Amino acid sequence: MTTPFPFTAVVGQDDLRLALLLNAVSPAAGGVLVRGEKGTAKSTAVRALSALLPEVAVVPGCRFSCDPAAPDPSCPDGPHEAGAGAARPARMVELPVGASEDRLVGALDIERALAEGVKAFEPGLLADAHRGILYVDEVNLLHDHLVDLLLDAAAMGASYVEREGVSVRHAARFLLVGTMNPEEGELRPQLLDRFGLTVEVAASREPDQRVEVVRRRLAYDDDPAAFAARWAEEESGVRQRIVAARELLPQVRLGDGALRQIAATCAAFEVDGMRADIVMARTATALAAWAGRTDVLAEDVRQAALLALPHRRRRNPFDAPGLDEDKLDETLEQFSGEDDPDPDGPGGGGGRPQPDSGPQSGGDTAARPEAGESGEPQASGSAQEQSAVRAAEPFRTKVLTVPGIGAGAAGRRSRARTEHGRTTGARRPQGALTKLHLAATVQAAAPHQRARGRSGPGLVIRRDDLRQATREGREGNLVLFVVDASGSMAARQRMSAVKGAVLSLLLDAYQRRDKVGLVTFRGSGAEVALPPTSSVDAAAVRLESLPTGGRTPLAAGLLKAHEVLRVEGLRDPARRALVVVVTDGRATGGPEPVALAGRAARLFAAGQVASVVVDCESGPVRLGLAGQLAGELGGTAVTLDELRADSIAGLVKGIQDRRAA
Repeated sequence: MTTPFPFTAVVGQDDLRLALLLNAVSPAAGGVLVRGEKGTAKSTAVRALSALLPEVAVVPGCRFSCDPAAPDPSCPDGPHEAGAGAARPARMVELPVGASEDRLVGALDIERALAEGVKAFEPGLLADAHRGILYVDEVNLLHDHLVDLLLDAAAMGASYVEREGVSVRHAARFLLVGTMNPEEGELRPQLLDRFGLTVEVAASREPDQRVEVVRRRLAYDDDPAAFAARWAEEESGVRQRIVAARELLPQVRLGDGALRQIAATCAAFEVDGMRADIVMARTATALAAWAGRTDVLAEDVRQAALLALPHRRRRNPFDAPGLDEDKLDETLEQFSGEDDPDPDGPGGGGGRPQPDSGPQSGGDTAARPEAGESGEPQASGSAQEQSAVRAAEPFRTKVLTVPGIGAGAAGRRSRARTEHGRTTGARRPQGALTKLHLAATVQAAAPHQRARGRSGPGLVIRRDDLRQATREGREGNLVLFVVDASGSMAARQRMSAVKGAVLSLLLDAYQRRDKVGLVTFRGSGAEVALPPTSSVDAAAVRLESLPTGGRTPLAAGLLKAHEVLRVEGLRDPARRALVVVVTDGRATGGPEPVALAGRAARLFAAGQVASVVVDCESGPVRLGLAGQLAGELGGTAVTLDELRADSIAGLVKGIQDRRAA
């Protein structure tokens, strides 16, 4: 077995270590979401924590890790008699990004359930993680329905598996830890809220600290066992402190003053619902127990707010998590309770926790780049180029879909054959049966009952009788934006409206679980401003800083987009694309620019790529060039005004009708 890197040997990352330790003391805190760039010891710290957790007593032979002192009465391996058990180390179970639903919650043998009436259940990762740690690396890349199942089990402390009227329940209480790199896409705010605490991690910019990180890592790689032995005393001390804090936790008193501060803080920062208040209360209590106290101080409330509230402040996918610490201190000072044992106000003279609790994670909201306070374009070094202008306010857009039925990743845009959705038919299962079509199974088995010697009321079911339900739901697509940033688009109000429209479509793509990409063209060529990604907020940042000016190399933009689709098709062939060209349709620069643009557009039509042209032409005299481009693309054209959800009906129908023709 590989020797894990010692938890106490992790350099820096005090907030991360504190959040993990608080959940080790009180799993009711709700788990930890660790956000940060790659290579910042996120996974190392999580894996190291498991070695610090005390051993757990389990019923021998129970696949669900029942506590022998209080066995689960509904355990599928039960019933168990209360008594002595066997001790084993706490487990750390990793959930792979590509895991199936059956691998997560467990699988029920439908064939035996129908033919024999037996609940033959194979436990999943939730059962393995019971009374331990469940670690999800890159949780933002996990399918949404799996994240929902995961968080539901963490909240309820149990997992339910139900298939065709057969139900199995087992306990599933674990410390949930997820890590993610925000550059690869954000979690939805609804899912962010389900994590109790969150921390932002980044690599240190201090040379001495970076040197120490490298020195310790090299020493560990050379001899893991010897390196771990050098940190054994510190590890033992932290392990004993966790045990002591767990024992002290029931005695910790959360006074009315601290509770008022918690409620006032959540109200001041306008967090939704009551989950934040509850998480803050549990975290503040765990902080007091970790410090060896039985009273919750203002400094505990402050630290709990810094861990529990930043990710609950997001109002849209383009907002960075953060918390205004000055506002936090003012709120705590205003609502300091009379029964608070700390006489110096919030934070015990400054609101900062003691050194052993780790430094604060500021997390101020990062400002997006802007073109200036007034939104006016600023002059650049080039006479033909203007710097970026701010986007107009986003609006709700019409739904753009890809025609036909796909089989891509689950989402909310276009029709697709998925594991979840309405049942549309049945087929023979390919591999393990996951979704039984009961009526089709009975119809397949019924003609053979006499030949199989049926004598009782039950059907005689064979493997060949089973039928898998085929279901239709929605998929996420690749929405590739091809944006004209040439001089003909450079008028301030016009480009602001164009950016507002693209920003609106990005918000729609976020809500529908799409991947997005951004190609821009101006001057003498085109560039991929953002390769296809799940991070729509990254696309918004690129869009915000987009300058304009120069000629209109429309053909270059289309050819660059075609190349992006070709490469992405090799990486993810099941994901269908929707190309959104934002332009006034003009083509200038180079020999025969209009003819070249037409030939480039016909490549999309030949490949049957769904496309929409957002016509940005304005003024009393219009040439209709965007409409001509849409015809050559095999798509449809829509003006900026028509893109709004409340402006016209039938935009999607128009796309589909044109594709059908």
